[in-house]
Amino acid sequence: MSADSWKLTLPCTRAEADAVADDIGALAMLEPPPVLMVTEPDEDRPDDWELVTYFESKPSAKTIAMVAALAPSAAGTKPVLEHLPAADWVTMSQSGIEPVSAGRFYVHTSTNAGAVPAGAKAFLIEAGLAFGTGQHHTTSGCLEMLDGMRRRGEVYRSLLDLGTGTGLLAFAAMHLWPLARATASDIDPISIDVTRENALANAVPLGRGPGQLDLMVADGLEHRRLISRAPYELVIANILAGPLIEMSPQIAAAVDDGGTLILAGLLQTQADAVADAYRRQGMRLAGRIDRSDWPTLRMIKRRRVR
Repeated sequence: MSADSWKLTLPCTRAEADAVADDIGALAMLEPPPVLMVTEPDEDRPDDWELVTYFESKPSAKTIAMVAALAPSAAGTKPVLEHLPAADWVTMSQSGIEPVSAGRFYVHTSTNAGAVPAGAKAFLIEAGLAFGTGQHHTTSGCLEMLDGMRRRGEVYRSLLDLGTGTGLLAFAAMHLWPLARATASDIDPISIDVTRENALANAVPLGRGPGQLDLMVADGLEHRRLISRAPYELVIANILAGPLIEMSPQIAAAVDDGGTLILAGLLQTQADAVADAYRRQGMRLAGRIDRSDWPTLRMIKRRRVR
């Protein structure tokens, strides 16, 4: 419990929101670190987002400036700082978040579990320092895509969740293919710490064998274990359109012949450019799910003629 909690609100762009999801910079070194959340207040205005930061005590001007630096588009806009009544500030940061149903999956926090639908696989994912609670259309689109693949009888024995965030997509894929050798990576060490905690909370086994999740901090695919465990029959990359295009040669190379690549984190206006980048790497578009302005693409790597 905190007797002196504070909330700082700033407008931001979608690109800034995604960047915050990947790295909160020097704020992670504060003790205790604040909880940052990004929200899309109006789905009809997909570039107008909001950055909300919760502190256990009143932030200094320097700390406020650190938050403002994460949203350069808000330069000239005065941050809104609110003093909150005594409360559990992490629970407060999760207020208003609704559980998410996507395919057979039901994703909730500890404060909104509700009644799990019959036959659903529930995951406890707290809102906090890492991106990917199931709330955003990119994450729920990936969950729906994975569910559909399993319902069609597809089987995968090795998988990679690239830019894992909270670990949710890796957990979901492991539930669908429990014997697969699973890998999850993120450039942000905090995300890997959060994924490890979430794995414990959801009884997801960690390790390097079949049916276990191997975690690592990595910049893209630049990690010896990521390279040694390739190629993967399934790769999930819910990141940003720019990095997806830039890394298309490396990501496509990590997919096994005939394997599947799920791409998300892009806008409708970016989908053709992303798909074209992977077509140039020998992949074809095999499926698409659209949630609001956020598509999820399923690419298949063409088999080479030997």
